Amino acid sequence: MIRAMTSNVKIQSNLQRVSRQIKQWATELGFNQAGITDTSLHAHEPHFLEWLDKGFNGEMEYMQRHGTKRSRPAELVPGTIRVISVRMDYMPHDMQQAEVALEDSNIAYISRYALGKDYHKLIRKRLATLSDRINNELVGYQYRAFTDSAPVLEKALAEKAGLGWIGKHSNLLNSKVGSYFFLGEIYTNIPLPIDTPATNHCGSCNACIDVCPTQAIVAPYQVDARRCISYLTIELRTSIPVEFRTAMGNRIYGCDDCQLVCPWNKFAQLTTEPGFSPREDLTDAELLSLFEWDEQEFLKRTEGNAIRRIGYESWQRNIAVALGNSKKNEKIKTALLNKREQSTAMVKEHIDWALGHYS
Repeated sequence: MIRAMTSNVKIQSNLQRVSRQIKQWATELGFNQAGITDTSLHAHEPHFLEWLDKGFNGEMEYMQRHGTKRSRPAELVPGTIRVISVRMDYMPHDMQQAEVALEDSNIAYISRYALGKDYHKLIRKRLATLSDRINNELVGYQYRAFTDSAPVLEKALAEKAGLGWIGKHSNLLNSKVGSYFFLGEIYTNIPLPIDTPATNHCGSCNACIDVCPTQAIVAPYQVDARRCISYLTIELRTSIPVEFRTAMGNRIYGCDDCQLVCPWNKFAQLTTEPGFSPREDLTDAELLSLFEWDEQEFLKRTEGNAIRRIGYESWQRNIAVALGNSKKNEKIKTALLNKREQSTAMVKEHIDWALGHYS
């Protein structure tokens, strides 16, 4: 009995040591924070299932297709009992110019997270390196790493791991750095000690709800993706509902409004990751300049960037809407007319909507 207890104490002591080491390695690899949690998401699953029942996922049918794998990690990766959650800040140096860009209807506004290198590949590679280091320390260590690439309730797991709390806009918030960061996860079978969950500090603030251009935050902690500009410009592959086009303004890829007004983002930290530095040809570029790209130029200019995944057709569709919202001038009208004949039926429809502002 004593020998067994002694052995158990040694195992626990070793796991505590490895847990501390994991967090140190994570920092060395460029992550700004790491936390560990168990796989119990029973408090979050009902909210997620209700969100699906209301159809708030829109055309993101994959959210429904995976069922409870998203809220039950062991169903996705059998044997999972712990999740290592990491955070990497992405706020670019020109963040203070974001609101200025939104006010200029001739400028293309792109969500600040998408101005640099595609975070998926960058973070996955770092998670693989972190996992290799852990593997050298623990016998029987098994894992799978994810970055917004599988059915994972990443914000719920990050909240449980102590990285922040889910705000009323459904983004994760951290009291020390705001919300401009990416998340990644490692699912593992090792019983690492878990961290204390974060607590909510939104209080009575409704700034994000009030500012949303399309009223997508239908209630605190409830976002109807079908109304969200990020969904409309990135996830939606069909025609953008007419009722939301004017409210989109010059936002052609994503939307940052709910984060820009969040009081906690006064504590946001500039990224130290060179890969997230904004590309000059994407940062506050003129709408007409981007609209003139043909498909080959689009693919070349967005290589290694998250924008590429929406494809050229959606890119043209989004810009056509933004041009319809810009100040009228003959150059824009001519550009729309010239592009119309070589466009797909979907893009033509949005070009015609934009041209309708000239009739």
